[in-house]
Amino acid sequence: MKGTKLTILLFIGIAFFFLAGCSLKSEKEVIKSTEAVVEETFNEKGKEPNQEMEGFSLYIPKHLEIAEQESSNVILEDGKQTYILFYNALEELTSQLNYKEASTIENPLLLKTFEKEDKFGYLRIVSNEDDYELQIGVGGVKITTITSKGNIEQSAKDMMVMANSLQNTEQE
Repeated sequence: MKGTKLTILLFIGIAFFFLAGCSLKSEKEVIKSTEAVVEETFNEKGKEPNQEMEGFSLYIPKHLEIAEQESSNVILEDGKQTYILFYNALEELTSQLNYKEASTIENPLLLKTFEKEDKFGYLRIVSNEDDYELQIGVGGVKITTITSKGNIEQSAKDMMVMANSLQNTEQE
């Protein structure tokens, strides 16, 4: 009986190790899949805003909470992960101002731009010791967070969804 239990436990251990190993993506694979998800999200029609701020509105995923907000900054939280959103209402959707600033960082793992006729966006990924700094921008919107390799793709998608949905509500 002991031999059977040991064999079963050994089999479970090997199966778990095999399944865990298959699900681990390399850094290169994670960056490539994140780039694809962000580009796809950039090219989609922006989600309908579900949150009104001072001068703008945007869609905020349900799992994010507003921790703080000012006229052009919003700090969002998802547990221990913080997202910082900055919005410059004077910049058009085609503005490259935030991208030019983002491109001054040396040796990013990825700095990718996305363009359509009516808007410009970018994704920057920088290695930050054990974590990754993500920055996504669309026109005058810039969102930054620090995340883990396992969460980078979802964080980047959420960020592009928010940036893509932002609407200026100030009267001109």
